[in-house]
Parts: sequence; C-alpha cells; structure tokens
Amino acid sequence: MSESAPRPVDRHLFAGFLRQHRGAAVAVAGWSLLEAVPALASGLLVAAALDRGFLAGRPAEGFLWIGLLGAAMVFRALMTRTLIPWLGRLVEPLRDELVTAVAAGAVHRAAAGARDTAGAGVARLTVQVETVRALVSALLRSARQLGVSLLMAFLGLAALSAPVAAVTLPPVLLTLLLCVPRLRVLARRQRRQLRAEEALTAAAGETFDGIRDVVACGARDRVADDLSARITDHRDAVRAVARTASANTLLVSLGSHLPLLVLLLAAPRLLDRGALSVGELLGATSYLISGVAPALRSLVAVLGSWGVQLATVLRQLSRSTAPARRVPERTPGPDIPARRVSERTPGPDASTRSPRSPDLSLVNVGYAYGPGAAPVIDGLSLDLPAGSHLTVVGPSGAGKSTLTTLLAGLAAPGNGRLTVGGVPVTEVDRAWLHREVTLIPQEAYVFTGTVRDNLRYLHPRARDTDLLASAEAVGARALVDRLGGLDAPVGLDGPPLSSGERQLVALARAHVSPASVVLLDEACCHLDPAAEERAERAFAARGTTLVVVAHRISSALRAPRVLVLDGERTAIGTHAQLLGESPLYADLVGHWVAAGAP
Repeated sequence: MSESAPRPVDRHLFAGFLRQHRGAAVAVAGWSLLEAVPALASGLLVAAALDRGFLAGRPAEGFLWIGLLGAAMVFRALMTRTLIPWLGRLVEPLRDELVTAVAAGAVHRAAAGARDTAGAGVARLTVQVETVRALVSALLRSARQLGVSLLMAFLGLAALSAPVAAVTLPPVLLTLLLCVPRLRVLARRQRRQLRAEEALTAAAGETFDGIRDVVACGARDRVADDLSARITDHRDAVRAVARTASANTLLVSLGSHLPLLVLLLAAPRLLDRGALSVGELLGATSYLISGVAPALRSLVAVLGSWGVQLATVLRQLSRSTAPARRVPERTPGPDIPARRVSERTPGPDASTRSPRSPDLSLVNVGYAYGPGAAPVIDGLSLDLPAGSHLTVVGPSGAGKSTLTTLLAGLAAPGNGRLTVGGVPVTEVDRAWLHREVTLIPQEAYVFTGTVRDNLRYLHPRARDTDLLASAEAVGARALVDRLGGLDAPVGLDGPPLSSGERQLVALARAHVSPASVVLLDEACCHLDPAAEERAERAFAARGTTLVVVAHRISSALRAPRVLVLDGERTAIGTHAQLLGESPLYADLVGHWVAAGAP
C-alpha cells in the first residue's frame, strides 16, 4: 500500500490510472482505430462496387471492391487479436489498485476510529471490486468497440453522402438525448440496489455469526423477520432496476430504426435530384443496418447496464475509502493490530495538539457499547505517569480490552475525561498518538513480507542491530534464527507460525518501536510463563509506560500496581493490598492458583 493516505475511489482514479499506464492506454486507442477500419470503409466499398463495377458494366472491378471489403474484415480480426493483450494490461492493474485503495481506506478509517460493518467491508473488497474489474473489462471490449464503430460509421456515411448524413444523424442524436435522463434514473436505482445488497450481506453475516445466541435467546422469529425485510428490499430494488433497463431497451430499439426509416422516406427525392446514386443508397443502407443501428442499440444497452453499474459501484466504494479525520465515539472492534508510525497517517488538523508527555489520566471515565446499554466502564479514575507499570485484571466482560482501546485513542469515552499529557484524547494529533502508543491484541498479526519488514513496521528507520536486539530482549531471537534471519519470508509467503510465534513477532515489533506507551491486551497468552515474564520485563526495562491485561497471576505479581476492573467493585493497589481489600481480586487469585497458573 502507498505510504500516503488513500485517495477516494472516484472518477479521478481513472484519470490518474490512465496517466500512470499511458503507454497501454495509447496502444488500446491506436489499435481500436485500426480495428474500426471496416466500419469506416464498408459503405464506401459497397457503393464503389455498385457504381463503379456492377452497374457500370465492369463486374471484375465490382468483385475487386467486394474483395477489399472481405480483406478489411480479416484485417479487423487481426487487429482485435492484437488488441486483447493490451486490454489485459489495463484491466488487471486497475483491479490491484482498487483492492489497495479499499484495503488502505479500511485500515485508515479503523485507525482514525471510524466504525464499519464487517459484512459491508467484505462485500466491497470482494464482490464490488471484482464487479468493477469485470465491468471495466466488458466495457473496454464492447463499449469501446461499439463507440468507435458508431463514430466511424457516421464518418463513412458523411464521406459517402453529406445529404444522407444530414437526414440520419438527427434521429440518432435525439435517441441519445432521450436516453440520458433514463440513465440517471437507472443509476439511482442501481445505487439503491447496491445499498440493499450491502445491508443484506451485513445483516446475514451478523446473524450467522451469532446464530447460537439467536437460538438460545429465542429470537429466531425476530431475526427471520428482519432478514426477510432486507431480502424484500433487495428484491424490490432489483425489480426497479430491471423495469428501468427494459424501458431504456425499448426506447433505443425504436430509435435505432428511425434513421433507416428517414433514409427510405428521403431516398426517392434524393435519387430524383441526382443527390444520391443507387450505389450510395445501398452503401448508406449498409452503414445504417450493419453499423449504426446495431452499434447504437448495443452501445446504449451496454452503457445503461454495465456503465451505470460501474459508476454506481465506484461511487459506493468511494464512500468507504476516504480516511476519517477524527475519532468518533464508537464500539471498539475485537482485535486491532499494532498501528503504523505516522507515515501512514494524515497530517495533523488545526484542532489537534501534540502532548508534551505521555502521562495518561482518566477522570470519571465511562463507556457503553451503545445508547441505553449498561456501561462497561463506569466512573473510572486513574493516573498513569510516564514509565508506569500497571496490570489490569477482572472477570470476562469487565471492560479490560475496552480500557486498552480507550487508552490507545481508538475510542472516545462516553463521559468523563481522558487526557494524554493534559490534552483530551480526542484532540491529540493522530500522528503523535500512532507513534507514541502501541496496542498489541491477543491475536497478533504478522504481515506478508520478510522478518525485517515485520519487526521495523513501527520504526522504518531501525537498524538491523536494533531489530535483533529487540528480538533478543523479548525472547524472539531463536525464532528469527530458525526462520532464516531477517530476510526470511513470513506471512502468506513464509512457513505457518503458531499463535505464540506470531505473538513473539508482534512483541519484538513493539519493543523496537519509539512508543512510550505499550498496551499488552493478553498479548502473551500463547507463550509459556517464562517467555511471558521475559517479554514483560523487557518492556519494563525500557522505561516504557506498560499496561498489561493479565493472563496469569504472575503478571499481577510483577507489577507495582494492579487494577481490578469490574464496575462498582473496581479497585487499584498493590498485590498485597488488594488481597485484603478486594474480595474479587482474592477470588481471581484463588481461581488462578486452583487452576495451577504461575
């Protein structure tokens, strides 16, 4: 992906894409003109065969002109064969750029706090991007050929007989003018269909993901009614598109025959005045029957279906690729990979500030997953000076991961005040936040590339010695050596890694970063106790502010302070203090000990 913020997928993408692939675009245009030579010459050759050959008593010359027409058809086939590979050089790179733009837009929006639906995102990245690829390919094959052929047919008609061109061109222009408003209606209905498709995909995905809870709660009828309503909306949208498309087809079918009818009505007068010969009449008829009429019908039909659909899909994609600039209040996602340094983040807005220190402070902070929902975090006050080491414990659903999400600036508190160096988190410069705060979730992410690419992802200018030192510090050096060193491939191009090995890569990546705040959300849960201790001590030794969502009691024993998070029973203190003051903490410790956790 590009190092700059992703640009929206709109009409400007095509202009930039064609500039970038100017050679292929020029080649396609040149071969298209050569491919259309028969469309330009067909009527002229037919007229010459009659007027100069058969009607003039020279059949040999007539057959010569007909032979030239056959040779032109062979020439067209050869040009089409030469043209096809050049079309591929435009279509496939365009698909790659669309995938990059959509994926980059999703990452930037997630990093900026924008909320998105997984099902809709999947629909954009798969169905819609592939739809764009297929439509562009079809339009380059069909609409390009039809449009050039239609233009060449009229140029040939004008060269053959200016009076005929004068009486047949207006009906064609009238047909096109009448179709333009219809295409706009069709575009609106296509957009409605696409929105209905996204809504149906998202709703179906969420339903199937939570089908066990749906059945357990007895909500089958309610969920079925909701899905049925979305299916009905999608069906109505599809039918509306079909009705409009059918009406356009009828209009164009009638309009494509009108030029021939006008020519037949005007032919007697033009023949009597000597403005048109028999050969020219037959040549003009050939242009209209084999060139103008079918090309007009097909061109409008293609633009009215594929063209409108392409514009609709691109417009829909453009809504999802522009990066969000602020952090709205939202529900945090499940697992968010460690974020990239500021090279991939838009520059600071005028309303943002860079804190002077990474001190974190929460005053009566509350957060709920939606309006009317019970707060997950309620009235939490906490100070984390630079260099602090805090372990967070609590039962499942107590809000531990939500707290790390708030501290990382990925969500804004519903109430209360969260500041970084005295600056409200919603006003902190995103570039500063991305550089100084790193969150590692439970499911660590390994990028496709080399080990070096992964380890210096948060610090692109890090030296190899720094990478190896961080890998050694967190206990990942043996893994790096086993993989084959810093140049070894990982991700899709490399060997499969276990969950623990992926966590080691993510820990080394965060350790070498310039981050002054590191949030480990059960980021060592797949490691053994010794490896977990080594990693946590490595971060503590850097002087980094370290917040650890505990997976084992040993994490709480290593921290100077422990936060027990559970609504009204929230408490903070040392391990010894909390054993006597917090029944919940004592219960958790007893549970850990009973389970044999170190």
